[in-house]
Amino acid sequence: MKNILLILVLVITTVGFSQAPEKMSYQAIVRDANGDLLSNISIGMQISILENSASGNAIYVETHSPMTNVNGLVTLEIGAGAIVSGDFSEIDWSADRYFIKTETDPTGTVNYTISGTSQLLSVPFALYAKTAGNVPSYTIGDFAHGGVVFWVDETNQHGLVCAKTNQSSSIEWFEGSFVITQARGNGVYAGKANNSIIISAHVAKESIETLYAARLCNELEIVENNTVYGDWYLPSKFELNLMYQNNAIINTTALDNGGEVFVNNTYWSSTESSASSVWILDLSNGGESAVFKSSQNYVRAIRSF
Repeated sequence: MKNILLILVLVITTVGFSQAPEKMSYQAIVRDANGDLLSNISIGMQISILENSASGNAIYVETHSPMTNVNGLVTLEIGAGAIVSGDFSEIDWSADRYFIKTETDPTGTVNYTISGTSQLLSVPFALYAKTAGNVPSYTIGDFAHGGVVFWVDETNQHGLVCAKTNQSSSIEWFEGSFVITQARGNGVYAGKANNSIIISAHVAKESIETLYAARLCNELEIVENNTVYGDWYLPSKFELNLMYQNNAIINTTALDNGGEVFVNNTYWSSTESSASSVWILDLSNGGESAVFKSSQNYVRAIRSF
């Protein structure tokens, strides 16, 4: 008999949305029982939106047959699968707490042997706004979605925010051994995928006490206006440069909301340069360089909305 394969879900995200139909992005890393990545295979997944609790009523269910990439990463859009029950566009995101239940068949069929449930710690805002009947716009420097807005898209409704404080002043990028993570993404939203890949590459090596830059961001929870924001990540080199370009207005907004300014020092990006080095950016002058993963640098987490 085949050994039962395991899936390690690392991140449930709200990377982006579309107007019709509404969709919510989801990412996971798939591994086998030995902890090895399952690369370039088709898996079966069933996604359920649960209401009120982790054992609550499933108000929407759909299935997918995604393909993992070379890093074992699977990406799909909730709201765009084969509908089993419910109507994704009719969910009132402002009415309750919601949880995502994933059921997985690593063999690619519908024999779902692995399941997990995670709460949506921050409601998908574009979907919340639809049911609330109000879609605000944002500009750089606004304080919203748990942090300071430092980039917005052409609609002025979606973008990126950074935390109002530094998460560390001296932390390593890796957990203690050089690992080629293939976290090479370098654009808007690229840091989110990088963060997942970095953590996946370190899972089999890290101890429960080990803390490094990407994990620090992944485990961060910030509460603003009674809302918990828990989907933070280490910015890509490009995203970090966007923060540098707008650091003056970020500093002003952060201070106005009980935060702190950027330090004139070097900050980690999530963009890997080689097996032993990663790109950093000096917030004092915008200089970029690749340094050893064992170096000690600052961290400022970001998230998308």
